[in-house]
Amino acid sequence: MSPEDTSTPSTSRAPVPEGTISVAVGLFINGISTYVFFKIGQQALGQDGFKPIVTMWFIAFALVPGFFLPIEQETSRALAHRRALGQGGLPIIKRIIPLAAIILGGLLIALAIAARSATGNLFESNSAVTLALLFMLLTYAPMHIARGLSSGQGKFSNYALIIGLDGTIRVGVCAALWLAGVDSTGVFAVAVGLSPIVGVVIVALRGDLRLTDGPPASWSEITPNLGWLLLGSLFAAALVNAGPITVDILGSNEPAAVVTRFGNAVIFARVPLFLFQAVQAALLPKLARLAAQRDMVEFRSGLRRLILLVVGVGVVGTIGAFAIGPWVLELVYAGGIDRRTMGLLASASAIYMLALALAQAVIALHGHAAVAYGWILGFVTFVGVAWLSSDDLYLRVELALVASSLVSLVMFAVVAKQKLDAGSSTDVDSMIEALTERPLD
Repeated sequence: MSPEDTSTPSTSRAPVPEGTISVAVGLFINGISTYVFFKIGQQALGQDGFKPIVTMWFIAFALVPGFFLPIEQETSRALAHRRALGQGGLPIIKRIIPLAAIILGGLLIALAIAARSATGNLFESNSAVTLALLFMLLTYAPMHIARGLSSGQGKFSNYALIIGLDGTIRVGVCAALWLAGVDSTGVFAVAVGLSPIVGVVIVALRGDLRLTDGPPASWSEITPNLGWLLLGSLFAAALVNAGPITVDILGSNEPAAVVTRFGNAVIFARVPLFLFQAVQAALLPKLARLAAQRDMVEFRSGLRRLILLVVGVGVVGTIGAFAIGPWVLELVYAGGIDRRTMGLLASASAIYMLALALAQAVIALHGHAAVAYGWILGFVTFVGVAWLSSDDLYLRVELALVASSLVSLVMFAVVAKQKLDAGSSTDVDSMIEALTERPLD
């Protein structure tokens, strides 16, 4: 998501189009589709049969946003900057694609090396699920580039179409498989892996990904903060998806349904986080305008209101999860989760949501390195607490999620206060990077 025109920052007109609302709609559709997909998958395969897909899902979303969201961010920022100058963006993409290909190649090599171990230990010896994970890497990489290209050109409807179709195609195909009586975990997994590319192909066939030529692009034009964004995004995405993966690893002798139930609980506890992302996308015009005008008084005021909103949503979400979470999970996913687990997972999600909001503020204030260190510190905390805190499988992971998010939150709060007290300011480029920092897809 990026400004449509940053060439007139002194005007009162929002530097991004009202079409940003379509991005919020796309995010909302994509979020809802996750819950529907988890329901259909378990209806078709049962909790035991769906378990390899749960693990694949959380591994993919620990890797994909971690490595490719920064590529999307820098593509969007660099293209938006060129549009403001009236320059063609084709040279930017010519730089981005080889860079993304190198990252993708490294991930595919790592997956090939780990394939046998992952198949046997994480995917219940189902090699088709490992293949589906490979497909997810191959399809989500171009999807992130296409998203960055769309938002960088101000084509937010295309951005929304890409992310919305990802979820709806996945649900549609899996529903068709279920109704057809297909009960193969591998077939469902491959369908999940291929669904992201559909929206990209549709937008490309419409000609909406074309760019005009322009001045040559130097590496410095697209990579000033890429290293820090990569590092921070990788650990942030790993942290938010670590729970079910850790339950799978530590509970290797437990029934497969144990992982599926925990995955269901994690997805349910994320409801406020999905809503936060959609609302945040709709708030982009005002925040970007403040950045363009360097209005730090209003920026502080807006940040305070955002924090209060996030705290309020987090409190309501945690109380709701504790009160009715087990009943909802029993109704929708055949349950298996108690109030303690739902309360702690919702608390962890709420704290993570607040940490994410403050991390975005720190990035907007040019604190990219501090954000990377904060997420790394949080992940290290997760590993330590999950290892040492308890012998109860679920509890040790729940405590690790709460503690790790809290550590990152404290660091971001301290850094944000220091930067604001020191008179740090923001600009449109840093605001774009901040508001597209979404390590959750």
